[in-house]
Amino acid sequence: MEEKKTKVKRIFDSISPHYDFLNHLLSFGLDIYWRKKALKLSDLSSESILLDIACGTGDFAIAARKLGVIQIYGADLSQNMLKLFVEKSNWINGKTIQMIAEKLPLKNNSVTNITIAFGVRNFYDIKEGFKSFHRILKPAGTATILEFRMPENLFFKRLYKFYFKKILPFVGGIISGDKEAYKYLPSSVEEFDEKINLVKLMTEAGFEKVENYNLTFGTVQVIIAKK
Repeated sequence: MEEKKTKVKRIFDSISPHYDFLNHLLSFGLDIYWRKKALKLSDLSSESILLDIACGTGDFAIAARKLGVIQIYGADLSQNMLKLFVEKSNWINGKTIQMIAEKLPLKNNSVTNITIAFGVRNFYDIKEGFKSFHRILKPAGTATILEFRMPENLFFKRLYKFYFKKILPFVGGIISGDKEAYKYLPSSVEEFDEKINLVKLMTEAGFEKVENYNLTFGTVQVIIAKK
């Protein structure tokens, strides 16, 4: 547990200055579309109380703000990421906290929505993290997970694996200066997809209605879970 936590924190603290640029570059700008699509499925409104977990530099939360959400909180293990989030927005200061998803220091039934983009595979205990989600969500609250996955189509799967294992680590390593980080990120996706069933784990954590949506040839999934 501590070893993975330390590794993940070091990686994201290290790549934080180049994180936004590389996200947009390496996804060909599709990460913006993915977040918008996920948020449209999330039943957000001006009355929502949103906790963005593994918020990074805040792109998911900032997109939610543009949709009219006012009460937004950001949580991340990386302090460097949170600092950049504060710098990018003039409304989040004082509403960010460095913490892990497995032990959310929030009261029961305290938020209406939880969002997390490309962060679940970095949890040290995913099931425990989802139980925390369920605990802090208000009745009828929604958890939205945006995460990579391996496409089922054989052609796209081969293309995807080549890009993730060869191109992405090379480009990401050069620009960020951290080759280890951009080797860990793609390898974690394949391992995660082979071992983890998000719908099953969300159901086991107590969520009553869990839906899965595939985007961009099945390379990305959106999980919408209702308490």
